[in-house]
This record gives sequence, structure tokens and C-alpha cells, in this order.
Amino acid sequence: MGGTESSISEPGSPSRNRESETSRQNLSECKVWRNPLNLFRGAEYRRYTWVTGKEPLTYYDMNLSAQDHQTFFTCDTDFLRPSDTVMQKAWRERNPPARIKAAYQALELNNDCATAYVLLAEEEATTIVDAERLFKQALKAGETIYRRSQQCQHQSPQHEAQLRRDTNVLVYIKRRLAMCARKLGRIREAVKIMRDLMKEFPPLTMLNIHENLLESLLELQAYADVQAVLAKYDDISLPKSAAICYTAALLKTRTVSDKFSPETASRRGLSTAEINAVEAIHRAVEFNPHVPKYLLEMKSLILPPEHILKRGDSEAIAYAFFHLQHWKRIEGALNLLQCTWEGTFRMIPYPLEKGHLFYPYPSCTETADRELLPTFHHVSVYPKKELPFFINFTAGLCSSTAMIALLTHQFPEIMGVFANAERTTVWSPGEAQSSMRCQKRLSSFHGVRTEKE
Repeated sequence: MGGTESSISEPGSPSRNRESETSRQNLSECKVWRNPLNLFRGAEYRRYTWVTGKEPLTYYDMNLSAQDHQTFFTCDTDFLRPSDTVMQKAWRERNPPARIKAAYQALELNNDCATAYVLLAEEEATTIVDAERLFKQALKAGETIYRRSQQCQHQSPQHEAQLRRDTNVLVYIKRRLAMCARKLGRIREAVKIMRDLMKEFPPLTMLNIHENLLESLLELQAYADVQAVLAKYDDISLPKSAAICYTAALLKTRTVSDKFSPETASRRGLSTAEINAVEAIHRAVEFNPHVPKYLLEMKSLILPPEHILKRGDSEAIAYAFFHLQHWKRIEGALNLLQCTWEGTFRMIPYPLEKGHLFYPYPSCTETADRELLPTFHHVSVYPKKELPFFINFTAGLCSSTAMIALLTHQFPEIMGVFANAERTTVWSPGEAQSSMRCQKRLSSFHGVRTEKE
């Protein structure tokens, strides 16, 4: 499944082994993040496979998800509950039917096994409505287990680990319920669940729930609330993301985009608000240069992966997949983006890997994106500075002329034959006949002149 076939190497090939070692080292340098807006496997990814026959998830991506599930949904005390022991094995299963079968076995042992409902909602449910129903059952069981763990949390380190696990399960369930409500059109309900989660569990900012909140608020067109969220999370001490940078650019673009005209701006110059909007676009493009081609529909979108690499093509796909509609909704926003985004690369010092507002662009992003994205997708590579067409054309013309001159000098007879053949194929039959007549006349003239001499 996915893009792992091309990376399979022969066991005894040292060159292949070196390539795989280099690839693993490059991947270890890039931190891969859980996609905060990842889709549902059964209700969305599998339906895509049914329709297209293509696998939208790579094995590497799904393996990362399996590791996440084992980290969030298991702990050292699972042996105390038989259902948790079964689910611990279920998260390690590679075969989806085997995971689903194990989830049903866990429910037979304990009807209140929250993680079993989570697995069924993610992978067996074929619609968002079915997934929401199963998550509601998981929420009821998860809240009961969470209250029990709270009462025993200070008794031993094992109980504290169990509380951590039960907290992760509860937060995950509520978050997915909020995403179900968002997909089913109950956006205000989704916003409320997300806000409550952020208040109740503030240490879990690593889950990036604020990115889910930003997208839902943009759908409500509550731009003042979006600005308030950005003011809290677009901080110099917090890690940036495409969602934060491009949402900040969208808000500043919104104030000037409806009246923006490139001709008028070049004639009178940019106003202060327009300068702020352009600078915000440049900042966003420097952080992730792959996003504009998806927003401007210069490149086709695919389903986003379950994990993303910040500043990479995978993050650009995940952002544009959900936020393209928000840019289209604001009149002139995409026009302003189209007119200004390429100017970013003229501002960044050469070579482009040197940063201007952010750290230098990491060189390992292409390798990691090729592991995260399916093989049928053409991975976007960090833009390089391109020479003007005239320079490329002149260089090619000079090179070809020099090559022809060298070949003519070395092989004059052969090049003469090629030149005559080319001339006869290019000229029309009439021109060829007239040329032959001219040659005959010249030869006869030379012959008469020789006799006179």
C-alpha cells in the first residue's frame, strides 16, 4: 500500500543499503506531526479507494498512526483489564479486518471499552453519521473510566499512567466528535466542543486543537474570533504552521483584496494596509512555499495524509484541502495572492535555503514527503531560482552551434551528407528541382569556360 514498493531493495546490494540508510537519516532529521484535520479511515479514505481504486495512505503514514495509537491508548496497566490487553494487540495489527475483529472481542469482554468504540468509529464506520454514533458510545464509556482514574491517580505511578492514558482517550473522543459535528454542518456545536477542550485540558496544546478551531471559525466567517485565536497562538515562542501563517495573511488580505488592482497599485504605489497584506503573504510563503500552487489551483489536490511535515508538500496539501474554500469566499484574496506570492523568492537571500524571517528551509523535506504521500501524487519540490528564458535559449543555441562546428571539423564528409539530406527533406519538390537545374547550369557554364580557356 502506498509508496513503499519503490523503496524495496535487494538484500545483497550495498548501494541500495546505503541509499536506505541515507533516507532513514534524512527522515530522522525531520519531525513529522499528526495532522490535526486528518480524515476518517472508514468513512473517507476507504470511500476514496472504492471510487478510484487508489490507496490514499502510504504504509509509512499508517505505521506512524499505529505508533500514535499505542502511545495514546495503551499503558503499562493494560494487563489488569482483559479488554485493554486485547486492544493493545489490536493497535499493533496491520490488517484492518484483524483490528476490527479484535475490537469486537474487546467489547465482548467489556461493553464499556472506549478504545474499542474508537477503533470501530475510525475504521469500520462507512459514513460520518455512523462514526459519530460510535464516538458517542465511546464518550459515555470514556467519561466513566476517566472519573474512576481521577479518584485513584495519587495512589501509585501505575495509576497516574492510567489516568494519563484515559485522559488521552477522552480528549481524542471529544475532538473527533467535534470534527464529526463540523463535517455534518453543526459548526457552532463543533466550536463549543473545541473551546471547552482547550479550557479543560490546556497542557495538550501539542494536539493543535486550535487549528481545528481556526478552520471552523473561518467557516462561520467569525473573523474577529479568528484574530483572537491567532493573537494567542501566533507567538514567537510557539511553533508555526501553515494554518497559522496563511490564516494571518488571509485576514490582512481581506481588508484590501476587494479593491486591489495591480495596475492601480503600480501607478500610485501600495497603501499601508496593502503593504501589510503583501508582507503577510511573503511571510506565509517563506514558511511553506508549496501552498500557493494548491490555492491557485495550479496543482491538483489529493486527500491529505494522516501525518504532515511542517513546511513540506504534505502540510500544504492538508492546509489547502480545508482552507481553499475560505480563500475563495473572500473576494479578490486569490488575485492578491497570485500577484504577490512569487515576490517572496526575490526577498530571500541566495541561495534560497537561507532564511529571511524563519530558519533555513530544511533539505530533508522532499525525502519525508515522498514517504508520506502516495506514489500517484507528484511531490512538490521547494522552488529554485529559475534563469530567464532568453538566457536559457541563448545558452542552448550556443552549445548546439559549438557542437555542430566541432562535428563538422572532425567529420566533414559525414556532416556534408547529413546537411544534404536535411536540405532535401526540408525543401519542397519544386525548390529541389530548381536547385538541381541551377546546379546543372553552373556545371555547364564552368565546362564551357574551361574549354575557352
